[in-house]
Amino acid sequence: MKKGIIKLLTVGLLILVVCMTIVGAPRRTTVTILAGISTTDDGLQEIITEAVAKKYPEISLQWEVHEWSDNFHPRMQQYIQTGLPDIIIGKAQDVATYGGQGLLASLNGKSYLNNILDAAIPGVTIDGKIYGMVFNGLYQGVYYNRQMFKELGLKVPTTLAELDEVINKLKAKGITPFASHMVETWSIGNMVMQFAINDVFAKTPDWGDQFRAGKVSFATSEAYRKCYEYMKLIYDNTWTRETFSLPQTDCDTRMVLGQAAMKVSGSWSIQNFLTIDENFDFGVFPFPNQTGDAKLIFEPNMTFMKSATTKNSDVVDKVFEVITTDKEAAIKFYNMSRTASMLKGVSPTFPNPSQADIDKYAAAGMLIDANIGNNQLQWGGFQDENAKDIAAWLQGDITLDQALRAADSRRANSKP
Repeated sequence: MKKGIIKLLTVGLLILVVCMTIVGAPRRTTVTILAGISTTDDGLQEIITEAVAKKYPEISLQWEVHEWSDNFHPRMQQYIQTGLPDIIIGKAQDVATYGGQGLLASLNGKSYLNNILDAAIPGVTIDGKIYGMVFNGLYQGVYYNRQMFKELGLKVPTTLAELDEVINKLKAKGITPFASHMVETWSIGNMVMQFAINDVFAKTPDWGDQFRAGKVSFATSEAYRKCYEYMKLIYDNTWTRETFSLPQTDCDTRMVLGQAAMKVSGSWSIQNFLTIDENFDFGVFPFPNQTGDAKLIFEPNMTFMKSATTKNSDVVDKVFEVITTDKEAAIKFYNMSRTASMLKGVSPTFPNPSQADIDKYAAAGMLIDANIGNNQLQWGGFQDENAKDIAAWLQGDITLDQALRAADSRRANSKP
């Protein structure tokens, strides 16, 4: 009889333990993510998924990844109609686009924001509320072959006259001054915005608002006309017949092989440079503006946003906490993408020959945030259409005045 009681007690205890285990087990949650990334950032999804699973095995990440410049914004428009994913990954300027529509949740008061560099906060803040968590940064300007500059005795130009002098000396040596890739409209749009940041928005920070108010225009702005003319300067000093067909990787390869001396680009080219030749010595400087005081452009890049309607807000916060505290995973991503860290106390370990130049401009207070322009004019439709007109002008299909007036005709669609 006692043995029977003992057996019953044993079975009962086992059942109780199993029940307690099931009841106490954390609920598995699937977090949906729409990610708009650049080609250099591909691989982020695996790094984050692994890091989250290591700390929170009960959290499952469901990714949908698109090229930011192509399909990200169209997918966002579709999701706006049907319901947004829990997490949206875009660029810092997307906060202005979607945060202003009430689509994003405020991150104010979240402890993980304490791990983000202070410089990355203003560009993702609207009316005092933070709507984005910036993860990495890019630097934009003119990347140049440092060894070539040394061998030819070329001085890094700070004025347009000095830039012309560099161009002429390079051409005299039979070297193409600029490695230029204009296949995709984003590349053209990016270069023009780089010029405009230092020539237009640094002088008139609310130029976009004035444009929408009818106070200024592309056709009558000498500064913006000059930005378009810079594109002609580059077009005339690159592989004119190939710039509209040359893939970015091939363009960067030619730069590394010494077939061109400079490239107006961003940190996204570093990955190609070092993949082609890990010993390639390159630097970076601001494209000179009309007043000779151009600054190196800093762009808060990959930015994590939380949907305002997510039903998994607390779980999303756990994911964001992992992203900002797992230093090993962060460094792995920075080294893969060859980008700068936006986390406090975290620095990538890949060799970056241009870092000395970046540090020099930073120490001299000569950095300017790309959002000063990106938050003024819409990237999706407006700047993309402008870039198409610039391409048509460069290829002789329309005039410069027609390209400028076409931008004015899209005035109503220019607001981010």
